[in-house]
Amino acid sequence: MPYRTQQDELSQIGAGAQIPVAPQGRGAWIRLRTLILLRWWAIVGQISALIVAERALGIEVETGLCYLVIGASIVSNLVASLVFPATKRLNETENLAVVLFDLLQLGLLLYLTGGLNNPFSVLIVGPVIVSASSLSSRSTLFLGMTAILIVTALARFHLDLRSDAGFVMQMPAIFLFGMWVAIVIGIVFLGVYSRWIVTEMRAMSGALQATQMALAREQKLTDLGGVIAAAAHELGTPLATIKLTSSELAGDLPEGSDAQGDALLINQQADRCRDILRSMGRAGKDDLHLRTAPLTAVVEEAGEPHAERGKTLLFDHAPVGDAGHAPPVILRRPEVIHGLRNLIQNAVDFADDRVWIEARWSTTAITLRIMDDGPGFPVQLLGRIGDPQILRHARGPSGTMRRPGYDGMGLGLFIAKTLLERSGADLSFANGSDSFRGDSVRRERSGAVVEVVWPRAALEIESGRTGGGMGQNMPINP
Repeated sequence: MPYRTQQDELSQIGAGAQIPVAPQGRGAWIRLRTLILLRWWAIVGQISALIVAERALGIEVETGLCYLVIGASIVSNLVASLVFPATKRLNETENLAVVLFDLLQLGLLLYLTGGLNNPFSVLIVGPVIVSASSLSSRSTLFLGMTAILIVTALARFHLDLRSDAGFVMQMPAIFLFGMWVAIVIGIVFLGVYSRWIVTEMRAMSGALQATQMALAREQKLTDLGGVIAAAAHELGTPLATIKLTSSELAGDLPEGSDAQGDALLINQQADRCRDILRSMGRAGKDDLHLRTAPLTAVVEEAGEPHAERGKTLLFDHAPVGDAGHAPPVILRRPEVIHGLRNLIQNAVDFADDRVWIEARWSTTAITLRIMDDGPGFPVQLLGRIGDPQILRHARGPSGTMRRPGYDGMGLGLFIAKTLLERSGADLSFANGSDSFRGDSVRRERSGAVVEVVWPRAALEIESGRTGGGMGQNMPINP
């Protein structure tokens, strides 16, 4: 079963809701101005270290050559500042060239100042971390190998550090070897660590952007439904007046006359307008009476788009304890409906025949379970469900995709988890084959099990808002 890539997921958020996918080359993300400012800080630090070593600590170094090497960085910075605009962003090759120049400049400066005997030799790890954070894996590997070669060369070839009395300052061979090992480990470990962290952050950022777009799309659909509902409500009275007047007029006109036919036509067209507005207004949600609904109605609404996809949806709603038979009345929040819809979609996609949707409510909590009779979640991935990198499509025995042709909502489980957690829910994922092994009633629910639990106060509207007047319907601002 092949894994879906992050780019595949982001390109399938839904019809009309595409989001831009970042290019693979990461070099274009960094401005030249940023690197120039960092290099000025490095130049100031290098000059300060030379002054302190020579004048305060009495260490003899090849001052002329050191300042020549630092001068090369100063010249390159000045040229870059004058030739290129401050807003220029480096491509992969240009960024690699800048970081490689800094690495070689630092290596040459360390050669002139004692090699690995210089405690500042650990700074050679810096360019590798910059590369791991901004460049491709190939560029990072190249710079990492270059840094290791430079460190290895500096362990054997370098100019000695001498005191004013002519004493050569160097570490014992065993400590020098330890310094080499430590720097090499630092290059490898920090490079890989930085790479993993940055990759994870970028993937999560893209997934969150997809989540926001999915929610925005759902909100726009909700607002559009509200506009339609308001139009149907406001036009209902004049259409009823037109129908009544045309009916009375047709009764007063001569039978079979053209005027009577026109009056009957007006009556028929009024009925047609009424039917059109009624069908369009079914999804309206901006009227105050339609902003809230019983929990069971919201759950069934979330599953409605998947009811005709060849799988049986079985709803089971019941109270727990003394919570009362009537389900709690909740706000029809777009993020809750969209999140539940994604979970139900995932269950329908992988179920063999049936999907069970259970709603339970107590005096303190609302619990929803979505179960199917499919293969369930891969056991080795249960602890990582909801991570945007692990979504995948199942294939049937013939190699065809198990998901039917359906408008994908993109990043299904991640989007659902993010949206529902925003509403105050806690989600858990399991397999029915493990959870219901000893339950004869639920044994057939052997596939994936998703449990969503809210504190009842997080969803239920305040009791004071259910009694008495609901207030005036406000104008819709689409």
